[in-house]
Amino acid sequence: MKRKPQISAPVIPLPVESVEPERVKTMARCVVCGSDANPNATEQLCWVCRRLKISAWRDVEQQAPVQE
Repeated sequence: MKRKPQISAPVIPLPVESVEPERVKTMARCVVCGSDANPNATEQLCWVCRRLKISAWRDVEQQAPVQE
């Protein structure tokens, strides 16, 4: 059986210098852990800390009220 010739797409390197400054300008830092956060959000939380906050709210809502 003959092998088909493999054709590979050319790799075009991206200029890192031109991409990184834009990312630094548009990204904000998470107030909890310091990783990249959404700059348009009001909370300034990364996606991990935001999910933890939402799940903590759900846990609090599901707890039974304290009986005295």
